[in-house]
This record gives sequence, structure tokens and C-alpha cells, in this order.
Amino acid sequence: MSVQTRETALQGIAELFSERMPFSRLLGMRVTDFDLKRVELRINMDEKLIGNPFHNILHGGVTASLLDVAGGLVVVASCLEGVEDFSDFSLQDRFTRFGTIDLRVDYLRPGRGREFIATAHIIRAGNKVAVARMELHNEEGTHIAFGTGTYLVG
Repeated sequence: MSVQTRETALQGIAELFSERMPFSRLLGMRVTDFDLKRVELRINMDEKLIGNPFHNILHGGVTASLLDVAGGLVVVASCLEGVEDFSDFSLQDRFTRFGTIDLRVDYLRPGRGREFIATAHIIRAGNKVAVARMELHNEEGTHIAFGTGTYLVG
């Protein structure tokens, strides 16, 4: 099936990141808000995601993964700005060079909660490199971590 519009391209990218990436499926990631400038991902707390069984808190690696996926997703979306060709071939060619260059995570509080929400927005989008800012909160709005990701885009 060929992607025809920016909106269907965004839907396809959201599906790729949440449903077709095995690790994202393992974490139970859902894309709940997504456009060219901002993304929101959610996961539910699950026993398999616990990092400290004595305190029942989210594993730090899960926190970092959520932030990285949120940053990567918003960077991929930002690359669609100004694009005219939304064919599957064109998008696949464009995004096969994409990857994380650097990820910094600052852990602010233990990951307690029933649901975790990762958000991201673009700080800078260039031709070769893009930078995103990410945050992780629980369902009560408690700020758990933030991150900065640098991504190769071209």
C-alpha cells in the first residue's frame, strides 16, 4: 500500500514505532498523540517492567527506552516537514539512515505509578542531525525523568 498524504505517513510511522517494533510491543507502548512537532507515548506499569522489586518501581532502562523512542518518533515526524513524496519507497529510503547518536537521561524520581507518559518535542532539526527534548511523567503528573536525544536524520 502506498502512503499518499502526510497524515497517513504519520499514522504509518506511529504504527511502525508502536506495533511493528518488537521491543516497543514488549513494553506495551502506545502512541496517543502525534504530529510534526510533538509526540506522546504511554505504557502501563507491568510486573515485567519492574526494576526494584522491593519498591515496585519502573526499571531505569524502560525509562530511557521510552524517552529514546519518543525522541526518535518526533524527530522522524519532523523530517516530514517540506516533504512532497510520501510513497512507501521514498519514506523507507529516507528513514533507513535514521538512528540515535546520543541520549542523555536525568532521573528525577523513582518510577512509581500505574501509567507512564513520555512526551517529546523538537529542539533543533537540521539536514543531518536533529535534537529532541523528552519528559516522562506518571498518570498523576509526577515528573520522573527528562532527556535530550541527538539523532542522525540524513
